[in-house]
Amino acid sequence: MYFSKFSLFSFVTIQNIEMFMLDDLDRRILRHLQADPAQSIPDLADRLTLTASRLTRRIEKLRDAGVLRGQRAVIDWQALGYAVEVSLRITLDKTQPRAFDEFINAARGIAEVLEIQTFLGQVDVRLSVIARDMAHYLDVYRDRILTLPHVADIEALMHVARIKTDESLPL
Repeated sequence: MYFSKFSLFSFVTIQNIEMFMLDDLDRRILRHLQADPAQSIPDLADRLTLTASRLTRRIEKLRDAGVLRGQRAVIDWQALGYAVEVSLRITLDKTQPRAFDEFINAARGIAEVLEIQTFLGQVDVRLSVIARDMAHYLDVYRDRILTLPHVADIEALMHVARIKTDESLPL
């Protein structure tokens, strides 16, 4: 193992993978940002009993290290009229050398595909697809999903309920 120092933060390199090592202040900052990502720097600095400039420097170091990847708006697609969600488990024809790349590039172009995940195992790819209703889903499925390259098998799982969605880490 290789240990090195980078300002107030340390990195551990294990087999060419750099892992950012958090200290207690980093964890406190991240916990507060997870709880309320829209809070202002001065408000967060007050809660953490830091100066705004010190907090800003720490946040920049977390961004530079790739720990903080930014903020985003979370849109409730159901509020916009999308009522159907389907998870498609797809097995690709792996006899084609570029099957993964060509499939993923084509799937990225489908607006109703919210998420693309790849796996090792029997299932190669999972697509999360939304639609306004079943008729819209069938159009997307027939016209765009079934025309994706290198598909050997598709299993569709209709979404019934979301029990837990949480991207917060236990810091």
